[in-house]
Amino acid sequence: MALSYGIPSHVLCRSRGESRITLAPRSSVSFPRDVNCRSLIRVRSSAISAPPMSGSFAPAISLTGKALNHLNTMRSERDEDLCLRIGVKQGGCSGMSYTMEFENRANTRPDDSVIEYNGFVIVCDPKSLLFLYGMQLDYSDALIGGGFAFKNPNATQTCGCGKSFAAEM
Repeated sequence: MALSYGIPSHVLCRSRGESRITLAPRSSVSFPRDVNCRSLIRVRSSAISAPPMSGSFAPAISLTGKALNHLNTMRSERDEDLCLRIGVKQGGCSGMSYTMEFENRANTRPDDSVIEYNGFVIVCDPKSLLFLYGMQLDYSDALIGGGFAFKNPNATQTCGCGKSFAAEM
């Protein structure tokens, strides 16, 4: 894509071993590999159509309404500017376990992904995001089995408690 920007539909190219300039289609362009022009590198491009865009993108990590309400309640009890850090670490019955903690927004790192979901800020380190992309965090106030639940499309196996998982990357 970047090579074809501003280039007309045909590009002037010099064929190898020829002194004359010929017209070549834009989908196949040759460039010298080194300064001495001993060999050529060929670049081929093809055009594909992108799927139609909807008005918005789904967030990398989403919250259900119950989870959002419960997290906002927990955050308001602390009277600080907090965000939720979600991640994964080695361990747990299935190999990896989820981590969640409130953190001061000023402590976010430059490589963190910052996801704002209905005014609530979630941060995630890049390594964890590989395993959590597309995850939905839910909350249940049931007496048995209540608490936060992770609906992770990347999990190939989940333990009975739902707090750890396995994934193939």
